[in-house]
Amino acid sequence: MENNNISTPNNQTATADKRPGVIRRLYDWMLSWAESRWAWLAIFLFATAESIFFPIPPDVLLIALCIGMPRKSFRYALLCTAGSVFGAMIGFGLGAFAWELVDGWFIPSVFSQEAFDNVANLYSQWNFWLVFTAGFTPIPYKLITISAGVCLGLSEFGIFVLASLISRGLRFFLVAALIWKFGAPIKRFIDKYFNLCAIAFTVLLIGGFVLIKYAL
Repeated sequence: MENNNISTPNNQTATADKRPGVIRRLYDWMLSWAESRWAWLAIFLFATAESIFFPIPPDVLLIALCIGMPRKSFRYALLCTAGSVFGAMIGFGLGAFAWELVDGWFIPSVFSQEAFDNVANLYSQWNFWLVFTAGFTPIPYKLITISAGVCLGLSEFGIFVLASLISRGLRFFLVAALIWKFGAPIKRFIDKYFNLCAIAFTVLLIGGFVLIKYAL
């Protein structure tokens, strides 16, 4: 999807040279806001846009800001969470009320028809956990926010927002907490292993609930 591989936020330094030219320029432009007095607004807006269409996850700027000003780490995590959930709500609205008008732009420019169909088929069974998994792991979140609006009724909007708030907040505050606690040296760990840890945690969490459901 929008180059689905791009939405893996960490592996930044290792894969930077492999990014297409336009994505690399967006990446550098995004990072340049870390030095701006408007960085607080930038992290909110980038997080909002990433939940709808932007190809680079907000973790990129969040990490840079937290390293630059560790004492403001949790403030930036809060702004990032708020922006991401706000964008998720917009994405849900686009899917619910305007999909016939915008589907030609999102497919295939932002994500593929195959990816959209695969996600749509999972909503009937997983709902909350599907949104949570995408919000906490490297799965491109915009695919989930838009498809949720198309596939879920408005009665499920509250669950969607709750899952988004928990998963996005957990992800961004965890990144901020690691940098606040350990400083710049932890960045290498985040780059290399954070997504793997996030996936493992999510698998264990969901697996535990599934085991309880069928074993008891």
